[in-house]
Amino acid sequence: MDGTKISLKKKITFTIITSILFGIIYNFNAWYASTLAYVPSFVFSFEKRIPFIPLTVIPYLTSGLFFVSVFFCCKNNTQLVTLFKRMALIIIVAGVCYILFPLKFSLTKPDTNNLLFQFLFQFIKNTDSPYNEAPSLHIAFAFVFWTVFKELRKKWRNLFAIWFLLLGLSTLTTYQHHVIDILTGAILAQISFIVFPSQQNNFQSRNFHIANYYFTGGWIIILLSLVLNEFFYSVYLILFWPSLVLFLIGYNYQKNNVRFLKDRFGNIPLYKKAIYFPYLVTYWFLWRFLRKNSTTIEIIPKIYISSRLDKEEIKSFNFNKNTWVYDFSAELEENAIVVKNSQYFSAPILDIGAFNVIEIKKIVSEISEIYKQLPSDGKILIHCTMGFTRSTFIGILATQKILCLPIGEAITKIKNTHKNAVIPNYLQEFLKTFII
Repeated sequence: MDGTKISLKKKITFTIITSILFGIIYNFNAWYASTLAYVPSFVFSFEKRIPFIPLTVIPYLTSGLFFVSVFFCCKNNTQLVTLFKRMALIIIVAGVCYILFPLKFSLTKPDTNNLLFQFLFQFIKNTDSPYNEAPSLHIAFAFVFWTVFKELRKKWRNLFAIWFLLLGLSTLTTYQHHVIDILTGAILAQISFIVFPSQQNNFQSRNFHIANYYFTGGWIIILLSLVLNEFFYSVYLILFWPSLVLFLIGYNYQKNNVRFLKDRFGNIPLYKKAIYFPYLVTYWFLWRFLRKNSTTIEIIPKIYISSRLDKEEIKSFNFNKNTWVYDFSAELEENAIVVKNSQYFSAPILDIGAFNVIEIKKIVSEISEIYKQLPSDGKILIHCTMGFTRSTFIGILATQKILCLPIGEAITKIKNTHKNAVIPNYLQEFLKTFII
């Protein structure tokens, strides 16, 4: 499928297919659960304090309207097919969960004196199953709906963002779902984004794909924290901290905010160290124990690539004022000795993410010009955190430009020199289209 416009017939077809799939699976699961002698409920103790707000039945019921209209808001084939795949995956996976782990809503719904609300809640009672709970399809669908409606103009986009938030909250305040349903619904939606990314072969959309892994981890840790708090100790609520960090990192990936941690001098401010502590500690352990090239590798005369160096490695490299350092690490701050005793440049790239093509071309050209003017004791060090991918990638481009090699030969040369280099297929394919 390409990105061209789509016919009304195709939109109607996808709407009908999805509706039939939903109707069959949802109703079968509801019937199956009703035949069981016992269907349990999973309720966190704090849920009894969630207020019942009849007015929120209105956003709750709009989920059905969005279910139909979302297909007609798709702008091209790619968006429509991706939407259909995500919706189908969510319906099928949720259906399997309802059979393997059937749950029912257990709180008593208060009466309401408003005739309109009485009618709407009676409509829900007649059409909605009390069993198909976790994961919540209302929540999973809301996430998927947003991927289409966020493409609208800003004022409408903001309106729909608020409405989808109300729709999500309404699942609790109309007493239709428990909290575990909400969290598992969010996890299921994020999984659908990972399985079916919006632009499969677009390198520049890679950050959004990586962000979904972080978001999924964030939702899973929130769920884990609440479960551990419920059955063991409240101390486990501290897990909300790393979950918040994962959401923040995912957001920064979406925005390609390469300097969300480090400043241009390679430092991380104290307040950021406090906020991102779980992330920084994780990367420090990865750097400390999993990096394989702890020594610098000379890819061509006077140009080296490496991981972030420790104090002993810094000492053996013999930094001086004619040493040029290009630091592509976005996670760990640079050693102060390196910054003080070299010509240091911080040019962070998010790990296994996309990058600013214009900025990278500028840096590679700069490295090439510096290389031509290096004095006898001069050298250039290119490093990232682990020394596997980012430094290798820049090393390939620098080698290509300085030696005037075809990109394939530059890749082969670096692979032969740097045995631990990691050049994923997506990056190799992109390199072939990258013209310095």
